[in-house]
Amino acid sequence: MAILVPGGAGYIGSHNVKTLLENGREAVVIDNLLTGHRQAVPREVPFYKGDIRNPADLDKIFANHRIDSVLHFAASSLVAESMVKPLDYFNNNVLGMQSLLAAMVRHEVDKIVFSSSAAVYGKAEKMPIEEDAPLLPTNPYGESKLMMEKMMRWTALAHGMRYVILRYFNVAGAWPGGEIGEDHRPESHLLPLILQTALGNRPHIAIYGEDYPTRDGTCIRDYLDVTDLADAHERALNHLENGAESLVCNLGNGQGYSVREMIDVVRKVTGRDFPVRHEARRPGDPPMLIASSKKAHDELGWQSQKSLEDMIASAWDWHRLHPAGYGD
Repeated sequence: MAILVPGGAGYIGSHNVKTLLENGREAVVIDNLLTGHRQAVPREVPFYKGDIRNPADLDKIFANHRIDSVLHFAASSLVAESMVKPLDYFNNNVLGMQSLLAAMVRHEVDKIVFSSSAAVYGKAEKMPIEEDAPLLPTNPYGESKLMMEKMMRWTALAHGMRYVILRYFNVAGAWPGGEIGEDHRPESHLLPLILQTALGNRPHIAIYGEDYPTRDGTCIRDYLDVTDLADAHERALNHLENGAESLVCNLGNGQGYSVREMIDVVRKVTGRDFPVRHEARRPGDPPMLIASSKKAHDELGWQSQKSLEDMIASAWDWHRLHPAGYGD
């Protein structure tokens, strides 16, 4: 039996595919390669260039493979972009989820692990954020993720499907040895932007907003290593395979780092200095997001293992070995 991985050529999806193989599982990937990279998927993994919004693409996979469950990563995920292209986000994310769930129902696949986001909470007031915090997204990206979660719940009620929703915060790091890593076009995530600046591939790193109500005025985020994240997905699959009930869990390191602190730690790990530019706030950015992962620990036996320095060191290995990302 195989695990279908929509979005398996993306940053997080590709690390989960590698982890599935490491654990002796069979994976099948579908990705439209709008943001993913074919090189990130091992050659031995069946790969379909297609779009989950197209029922024919999904039906072909379900006909060709014995799919037991789904790890769903196929979604647009840029907060700032979602503010100016909200309809694109609802089309790709919400319609994609509807099409995927419909295919699962047609082919009687009843287990799914969903890549959700801390963006469903919006500007949470209580830190660390627990799963029962109010769900009040402040941008179309978070709104689309929340809509996708609700679609899963109603589909589960109607068709007996079971799910694990993993709401994670900021993801960092790379596969040990720099084999695969983070490469977005254009890049928008903080750590790779800082590392590209350290490499000299960018003239400066920008800090967007220095007047947030945080300890140094810059946004604070909870960073989780991508391999720790993949381990959580493996545990979520085991949870469902053991017949357990549907579950919603936050995933994070439990410790927040500001943008300024991230820059300082990168300088420490890489031994390089680089220019910093100060810019105005970006719309839709909450001041602080820190996760409580107690539920994931209690229900899945999971906890993060990698420190911030570990994450930055593995990401630095990837960027040094692949200064042009998957284009080198």
